[in-house]
Amino acid sequence: QVQLVESGGGLVQPGGSLRLSCAASGITFSLYTMGWYRQAPGKERELVARISSGGSTNYADSVKGRFTISRDNTKNTVYLQMNSLKPEETAVYYCHARRAYEYLGQGTQVTVSS
Repeated sequence: QVQLVESGGGLVQPGGSLRLSCAASGITFSLYTMGWYRQAPGKERELVARISSGGSTNYADSVKGRFTISRDNTKNTVYLQMNSLKPEETAVYYCHARRAYEYLGQGTQVTVSS
């Protein structure tokens, strides 16, 4: 059974930082492209960042220079370091795994507000 368990969400002030983690089980983690998506209320889900099995990264234009995705294959975990957060980035953040099949976690709420 595949599980993607996100953690690290919460309430942060504008300009603040959060680090999300996603622990994966039930997959050969090192072979998967891992990513983070987010969905704000009333909006479609969008890709935030992804990292390939080889370590190549892609980011949404809106987060370049502020967010960093990384992975630790020894811990089957992918991270998203988010800096300089903005109120409009309030959303549920989802962990995503893709190879032949795709999997999505349950999500973790990130609220950016003063």
